[in-house]
Amino acid sequence: MKKRTLAALSAVLMAGSCVAAPAAFAGETEAASGKTFEVGIVKYVDDASLNQIEASIEKQLDKKSAELGVTFHYTEYDGQADSTTLNQFASKLVDEKVDCIVPIATPAAVIMQSATEDTGIPVVFSAVTDPETAGLVKSNDAPGANVTGTSDALDTEAVFKLMQAANPNLKKVGLLYNKSEDASKKAIEEAKAYCDKNGLEYVEKTGTTADEIIQAAQALIGEGVEAAFTPTDNTVMTAELSIYEDFIDAKIPQYCGADSFALNGAFCGYGVNYAELGTETANMVSDILAGGADPATTPVRTLNNGIATVNTETAEAIGIDYSMFKDMCEKVVETKTAKEFSDQTEAATEAES
Repeated sequence: MKKRTLAALSAVLMAGSCVAAPAAFAGETEAASGKTFEVGIVKYVDDASLNQIEASIEKQLDKKSAELGVTFHYTEYDGQADSTTLNQFASKLVDEKVDCIVPIATPAAVIMQSATEDTGIPVVFSAVTDPETAGLVKSNDAPGANVTGTSDALDTEAVFKLMQAANPNLKKVGLLYNKSEDASKKAIEEAKAYCDKNGLEYVEKTGTTADEIIQAAQALIGEGVEAAFTPTDNTVMTAELSIYEDFIDAKIPQYCGADSFALNGAFCGYGVNYAELGTETANMVSDILAGGADPATTPVRTLNNGIATVNTETAEAIGIDYSMFKDMCEKVVETKTAKEFSDQTEAATEAES
């Protein structure tokens, strides 16, 4: 069961008081049959990656409701990549004494953690690349407080091996990302280290807004890079539909940290399955609220990292052979350009009928 809310700022300007620890978080271990749990789902921004995770979380919470005889009543919030908006949502959820907050992506998780430090409200994040570096947990194995969740940590070296397998003569790589996003920092450091170790030249171009990312992508093309790398960067994700054709026209394959980039036109997205990540996040919410698990001792969960999603339209336009990927990855998935994953599902359904 769910309740949708608008992202308008006026919707969050509400008065309230401090909140006590929810009963489930206080150590409830028996089945919570008949109970209703209020869950706030706060995604950092509206893009294909985070929308896929959000939809998967909601689907699994509905499933868990039916299985356990409880009700997970969730409300959705879109942070619009704005810290003021996210802080207002955080205050609203604390004032409403919700049972759990589920932030999607690192910036949202950091703000929700800060808002709930003295409340005991469980925070179960999703798609946080490096929870320890972000200061969300003491360690991934033992979070230590009211915050835990799922990580979409990227195997950067594996991405570059795909890149070199597709182009053994690769010499110059472009790094496209938002330097302000914590989720990108570690992967970019790893990318630079790999390039230095393997004799690859790299060019960095960054931006903090979608418009700046568009300019940065054009600058990389102007620099003559032969491939581009973007980690799980939400700012680039919001601009992807505006830059992928420029990379195609320049015959530059773009390798990214999630399948949603490939959905939005990039040549290849490599990393965890975001639908599965959302499902696992919802399972953790259920374990904590209905099962009595303690976030402080619930380890951060990371999925297997090894799925390559290739945009076949882009691959054909660039003229790139990716047949060797099947021997290098856990799985190779093919996709075509669309705005949302749901768009593909609807198109497939119409084609079948």
